[in-house]
Amino acid sequence: MRRAHPAEVIRSAEAPLLAAAGDSGDPDAVMRRAAAGVAHHTAALLRERTGGLYGRSVLLLVGSGDNGGDALYAGAMLRARGCRVDAVLLDPDRAHPRGLAALRRAGGRIHPAEVPGSHGPTPDVAVDGVVGLGGSGPLRSPADRIVADLAGAGVPWVAVDLPSGVDADTGTVHEAHVPATLTVTFGVLRRAHLLASPVCGRVEVADIGLPDLPDGPQTVLRPTPDEVGRAWPVPGPDDDKYTQGVVAIRAGSERYPGAGVMSVSAAVAATSGMVRYVGSGAGPVLAARPEVVCHPTVAEAGTAQAWVVGPGAGTDRGALEDIDAVLARGRPTLLDADALTCVAAHPVLLRGATAPVLLTPHAGEFDRLTGGWDRADRAGAVRRFVAGLRERGIEATVLLKGRVTVVDDGEVTYAVDAGSSWAATAGSGDVLSGIAGALLAHAATGRGWSVAWSAAAAATLHGEAARLAAHRHDRRPGGGGAPIGASDLLAALPVAVSALRGA
Repeated sequence: MRRAHPAEVIRSAEAPLLAAAGDSGDPDAVMRRAAAGVAHHTAALLRERTGGLYGRSVLLLVGSGDNGGDALYAGAMLRARGCRVDAVLLDPDRAHPRGLAALRRAGGRIHPAEVPGSHGPTPDVAVDGVVGLGGSGPLRSPADRIVADLAGAGVPWVAVDLPSGVDADTGTVHEAHVPATLTVTFGVLRRAHLLASPVCGRVEVADIGLPDLPDGPQTVLRPTPDEVGRAWPVPGPDDDKYTQGVVAIRAGSERYPGAGVMSVSAAVAATSGMVRYVGSGAGPVLAARPEVVCHPTVAEAGTAQAWVVGPGAGTDRGALEDIDAVLARGRPTLLDADALTCVAAHPVLLRGATAPVLLTPHAGEFDRLTGGWDRADRAGAVRRFVAGLRERGIEATVLLKGRVTVVDDGEVTYAVDAGSSWAATAGSGDVLSGIAGALLAHAATGRGWSVAWSAAAAATLHGEAARLAAHRHDRRPGGGGAPIGASDLLAALPVAVSALRGA
């Protein structure tokens, strides 16, 4: 499990290290350890991109304070290894004095930021030492122009601690920010490394002597593929179709038959138990999955350990009655798509829930549920909404879809990065609902999983399947992939489960 902590917790943990360094008479001891990590990983990136170090060009974009000091010391270390190092000082009067002196002694070149192009030729790599853990808001002039120019020229950026222009706790990515290829952070991950992972690039953690930090209410978690794979439900020697969890899916209709087909097929592929279909779209469902047991109404459906309600099921009076009837059964229930529209218009529906409820909105659906939310703070918005539901006695968990999917149950936050946006296609949400519903049913058989873990595991598989589907026609390693439909994602689920189990 990857863990990311809030800035205040990290500062508190760093304080004794910094105090000890000061007491020893070497106030920059921790900074130099951090800089050594930056230099090491920057050198590795240079070798990867250019095949070597000697004579390669490194540009440092240096702000005031300790983050700039990290970059300056790292530059001195890279200069000692044969790189040309140019430092552009955004605020020369406030640059870290000892770091600056170290770079000068090593033979680095110092340039003012006010003179465009004064740092020489296009570098092989640029190091972002503008702001770090304490920074907030967008890049300011002239840093925004320098970053944009170099990124436009294809220069890879190494961010020190965090990409500048990305807020450490919320993961807000401002319009003017560093698009990092690599981020080197210190001791532990910051929340933004998981919440804003697409702009952080590959994240490496350099050891500066910090102890492991305990999880707190603001810790963000990300399950690793191997953890999800090891936990994935597979039938044991004593299992039958019932012991693995039966999920019932109220989805699809004569008007939208595909939603039922996608949700049901995904549930079948996700586990090997039993799937019940409820609704008027039984014909297409049986044509796609003849092993599914179909029921015309909720009242006629047999026992299930969990329910999925909503995809393509409509928003009329009958749909409202079905949601109410399912929630009254006292089983974990996933509400998606049309069911979320119904709940947004009739919040009283959730009062009938006597078991955990998982809501799986995309951004627009979450807007309807909340009446408007702060899109710059996705994790915070989800936590606040869940807290409001829990205060009303509703045992709710929310999965907010996106490139980085956020799952929150009021106590634990998961952030699952799909690694791409290939899954941003019509019908992929129906697939996710089927996967998550099957895992909820499996968890309800006594496996000890929380609803939030089940949702995070489903999002992990969904992202892996999208990746495999997008690259299914690649003929060489590192191929660029191609757009997919939800049917392609669905077809990739068995291979994705196998990949996770082998991770």
